[in-house]
Parts: sequence; structure tokens; C-alpha cells
Amino acid sequence: MIARTGSSSDPFDLIVDSPFDTALSDRYLVYAMSTITARSLPDLRDGLKPVHRRLLWAMRLLKLDPASGYKKCARVVGDVIGKYHPHGDQSVYDAMVRLAQTFSLRYPLVDGQGNFGNIDGDGAAAYRYTEARLTTVAMDVMAGLDDGTVDFRATYNGEDEEPELMPGLFPNLLANGSSGIAVGMATSIPPHNVAEILDAAALLIDQPDADDAKLMAFVQGPDLPTGGLIVDHPSAIARAYETGRGSFRVRSRWHIEDLGRGTWVAVVTEIPYGVQKGKLIEAIATIINDKKLPILADVRDESDEAIRVVIEPRSRSVDADVLMESLFRLTELEVKISLNLNVLGADRTPRVMSLKAVLNAWLLHQFEVMIRRANHRIGKIDDRIELLDGYLIAYLNLDRVIEIIRTEDEPKPVMIEEFSLNDRQAEAILNMRLRSLRRLEEMEIKNERGKLDKERQGLAALVESPARQRTKLKNDLGKLRERYGPETVLGKRRTTVSEAAPAKEVPLDAMIEREPVTVILSQKGWIRALKGHADLSSAETTKFKEGDGPAFAIHAQTTDKIMIAAADGRFYTLGADKLPGGRGFGEPVRLMIDLPGETGIIRMFTARRDAKLLLVAGDGRGFVAQVSELIAETRKGRQVVNVKAGAKLAIVRSIAPDHDFVATIGENRKLVIFPLSELPEMSRGQGVSLQRYRDGGLADAISLTFANGLSWPMGGDSGRTRTEADLTPWRAARGAAGRMPPTGFPRDNKFGI
Repeated sequence: MIARTGSSSDPFDLIVDSPFDTALSDRYLVYAMSTITARSLPDLRDGLKPVHRRLLWAMRLLKLDPASGYKKCARVVGDVIGKYHPHGDQSVYDAMVRLAQTFSLRYPLVDGQGNFGNIDGDGAAAYRYTEARLTTVAMDVMAGLDDGTVDFRATYNGEDEEPELMPGLFPNLLANGSSGIAVGMATSIPPHNVAEILDAAALLIDQPDADDAKLMAFVQGPDLPTGGLIVDHPSAIARAYETGRGSFRVRSRWHIEDLGRGTWVAVVTEIPYGVQKGKLIEAIATIINDKKLPILADVRDESDEAIRVVIEPRSRSVDADVLMESLFRLTELEVKISLNLNVLGADRTPRVMSLKAVLNAWLLHQFEVMIRRANHRIGKIDDRIELLDGYLIAYLNLDRVIEIIRTEDEPKPVMIEEFSLNDRQAEAILNMRLRSLRRLEEMEIKNERGKLDKERQGLAALVESPARQRTKLKNDLGKLRERYGPETVLGKRRTTVSEAAPAKEVPLDAMIEREPVTVILSQKGWIRALKGHADLSSAETTKFKEGDGPAFAIHAQTTDKIMIAAADGRFYTLGADKLPGGRGFGEPVRLMIDLPGETGIIRMFTARRDAKLLLVAGDGRGFVAQVSELIAETRKGRQVVNVKAGAKLAIVRSIAPDHDFVATIGENRKLVIFPLSELPEMSRGQGVSLQRYRDGGLADAISLTFANGLSWPMGGDSGRTRTEADLTPWRAARGAAGRMPPTGFPRDNKFGI
């Protein structure tokens, strides 16, 4: 860094050359520290940010205590920005509004009159229309300001002074919480129950080494202004408080309201903290309009002062728990609120602290406040005793004092010299009114002095004894708890902490409107879904592109999964609800899945998770697969059958529950039937050999019930079938060569079923 100096008065001579990155870094650091310490993070001792502290201080000076009348918010905002907080009036008013909102603060610090916004998300009226005064809670936060408990500092312009923090015993940081985003850090503290915080603090007074588990016996978790339920496991809640970081799942409180004749509605009476009811209802209405939750029919807002959101199911058969679980997943009826106990300590250093660390630091502050209050009171007592000693001398020598005042031009020095008074005592005697002389009775003076002496001794003992300090603080906490105990209206816990039961699996039918469709896949790979179950025999008459025609057509529901088996052994899964409609020719299926252009499609079918498939390649190797293990809703699908080079997947057939044997026939027209149990059940692989061939390969394979025989169509349009009841001649072990099929078996070597 190079400085230019000289005797010239030219201001340019004072310019200092500095690298740009260094200058920028230094200035940004100043800005960051200002944002962290003077704007965004609360002080753990009073839980307030500077703007909130200045609002309360300004309202106190305006004498807006709970017993006085209201004053315009414009007056308060004007005083704050004019004397203490030189920022925008709207930001100051917004901070004041939040202090008055019962749905934002667990224990409001401002008593507002007029429109201060609502839980729907509507903003407050302009400050020229609203009025406010302090609440009893705010008075508890500021209690002791006149007792020398905290330091004062000059305001930004040096014309006034303001407290550096509030000394009150009310645990505002945890009681009302705080949130803010600084530079490189943030804080997020949800509100808590005062009685629980005071109980935990009292435990730490008695047992400073108490672990977090003992504290959690008192602090159940956040106690939010809007109620609701915290549904996390107790261990997760405890871990969040031990580390100072975590989150809580907050769920709306609801119940079923019976409308008679089997009909019902779900009524939400409490919503999560920080959620705007208007936007919540709008989001639920959007889900209904978009048909994302077909089991939901309607939502109505019947709220007045109390929240009442009515959720109507599609039918009486809908499971209420399934409906609400779906809404918890899709909307802000359930949210996560974070815990980040990042606060400014007594040294103004930001740090993330555990619950125990925060309470210990707050108790240290309260001990310091207690000692400062005691010392301040001792000083006041000493001053009063000094005056009382002077008054007693004046009383005992009243005639002489009057004579000195009447005869001496400068009575003060004479009185000081004659009665051994100090300047302050002499001045106090001279300033007495005549009417006060009748009150100068020796007994009254001595009684008052005795009481003050006794009080002073008690205060001195308190200052010198940590044990007395702990006892007094614990008693003071107990008195405060009486005002905010769980039996009071304000102190009663609003949020229930209860671990949620295991979530019910939301069926797919709940998320997709169930409608019948006919899925058609053409020979050139164009897929579409016609509404309704069309006659599959007439599917060929459906319009196709020139040179194209039908390949597969199946009945399904929009809630089904459609599986496509490719010749390379890979299986693809498509949602029936996501298929293009029946108008036009559909869309190429290769736009939806990564199916190579030279790979053919063997079969398309509706996935039934509990079904089993017989999978056989052209070389005669195969196995049994469970459909549930083949589903993969990705473009790449799932590789199931590992076919050898030159071979392809040839057979994909469903296995009925009562099937117990497998029949295979080769291109050499040899038939073999063996037990189904001899085939392995796999999710991927080549499988085992089903039949041995001297030349050629597999022609067809099917599962069957051995006792029912083997049936095949006789051909033509008659629709008749032929059955071979005795299959004993063809029964063999898996891998046998087989023998010629029964007389009349189709010449194309296909089972045809």
C-alpha cells in the first residue's frame, strides 16, 4: 500500500493507492460484520435484533405501557427512524407488525389495534391507520432498565441514548424464536413454551452439569403460535437440540366430522407455523383441478377467528388416513421447520449453540443483571442514607439551622463547618421546603434508615454469595412461571409433540384418476391409449399410418403400468396415464424409452406385481421371473434376460397360480413337458436349458396345469379347441429332447393360447 503525503492542501494528496481486491475485501468484511452483528442475528441475552430493541425502547419512552391508551403506529415508527434506527420506514413498520401478530409470535410484544394482517397472508394496513401499545410480555422483557442493569450507548447522531440490550427475565430468544439471513450464515429458531424453558433453566441452576437428556425431560420441543403437531421421533428432536441444528416435521391438526349416512369430511383446525392459509387452500384447489388426487373432491374455507378448512373426499369409501397422508405429501399441510441456534453471544460473536449452551449463557447474563441491579440499589441506598444523616442533624439542631439560614449571607459553608456536613447534605437541607420541617421527626428518620441498612446488608450478602444468587434467581424464575404457566391462557402448550404412526402407503389409485383405456402399439412402434375398453377383435380397424398396422392391443386402467418386453431381453415400464391419447396415430414409443431401432418388441402387457412370467430365449434357455422385480420406470428400463449372441428373447408368458408344468416344443417338432418347479426363479440372468435340440431352436413354450391336459385351437373360424388329456408320454425331465406332439397339433408348432 502506497500513501501520498505532502504539505499541500489539495485533497488529491490524501488519496491512498491500494490493490482493488484488498480494498474490496476490507470493505466487504465491514459490511458483512455489520449485517451479522447489527441486523440479522439476535442477541442470546434478550433474543432481540436491534430494530426490535429500538421499537420497544421508543414505545417505552412514549409511555405506551399495557395500562395506557393506544397511539398511532406512525408516531412510533417516526420516533424509531428519527432517533434510533435510520432505515426505511416500511422495514421498521414491518418489524413492528410482526411483533403484534399472534400467529407469528408465540408471546406478542406489541398489542395492536386495527388491521395487522392475518394468517391468510394479507398485509397490515398502513401505519397511519393502525395503533399500538406494549404488552405485559414486553414489559417483562424490559424490566430493570431503570435499575442500572445494562449499559446505554449513544444513538447514531449522538443526541439520545439507547440500551445495548434488554435486561428482563423473560427468555425471549427461545420463547418467541427468531429468523434471519446474514452474510455467510443464518439463524432459525422456532418459538418454545416459556414454562418449559424456565423449568429447564431452574434445573441448570441446581445442576449445572445436567446433560441434554435431563433438559429434554422439560423441553418437549417447539411450541408454535399456530399449534399443530410435531411428528418426529424423540431421538431426532433431542439430537437437534444437542447440536443446535436440525429440523422438525410439523403437521396440521385435523379430525373427521361425521355428516351421517356414512358420509364424512376432514376438518383442519390448525395449520403449520409460517404457512399462509390462503396459499394453502389455493394449492389444494389446484390439485383438485389438475386431478392429481382423484380421491379428493373439494376444499372449503369456513374459517372465522378460528381456522376451519373442510376437505371433502370423492366418496364415502375413501380412507381418511390415506387422503390426509396424500395431502401431507403434496401440500403444506405438513412442512419442515428448521432449527439453527446461531446467535450472538455476550462477546457479540456469532456461533451455533446447543440448547444447554444457550440456557447457560442466558443464566450467566441474568446473574450479571442481578448483581448490577443489587449494586445499583446499594448505591441508591447509600445516597439516601447520606441524606437521612444530614436530615437527622438538621432535626436535632433545627433552631440553629434556621438561625444560620436567616442571618448568614452564605449559610452553606457555615453549616458544613459547624455540623460537619458534606456539600450534598448541606444543599439538601437548604433546598427543603418549610412544610417539610414538620416531617423531620427523629423516629421516622431512624426507622427509614434502619430499613435501608437492613436492605443494604441483604443486597451486599447477595452480591458476595453465589448460593444466594442462585436461590434468588430460582425464586424469580418461579414467580415468572406463575404468570406463564401451562394453566394460563397464554402459557398453555399449543403444539402437540407426538411421533407419527408409520405412514400408510398411498395407493397409486389415489394419485391417478382411474379410467379404462385400450393401449395399442403398432408394428412400427407407435403407441396410444384409447378411452374405454374397445373390442380387441376390431382393433385392427383402428386408423394407422400408411404401411403400418396393429401389433399389440390390451385393456388396462390409467392406474396400471404397461410393460414392454424387447427382443434383447430388456423390459421397459410406462405409466398408462402418461400415454398419448387416442386421437391421431399416437407417438413413437422410442421417444419414451431408449429402445434401439433394430430391436423388436416381443410383447406388451399390463404389469401385475404379484404375477409371474415364463421367460425363454430362442436358444431354449429360460427362467421364471416375478413381475414386481422387473418394473423400472426409467428410459433405460431393466435388463432381465441375458441372451447369447445371435439369440433373442422369444417367449414372455404369464404363469397362472394353478400351473404346475411347462410345455416346450422345438422347431424340430419335438414336445417335452416337465415340472415348473425345475425352473429357477430369477430377476436377471440366462436361465437354464428347457429342451435339448440337435438342430434348430425353440418354437414355443407355455405353462399349464398337468391334470387338465394340453389344449390347442383346431384352426379355422370355428373357435373349437382340442385337448390331449393324458400327457404322460411327453412328461420328462427338464432338458430332454422330447418326442413328436399329439396327433392334430398345429403344424406351425405354436400352442396358440
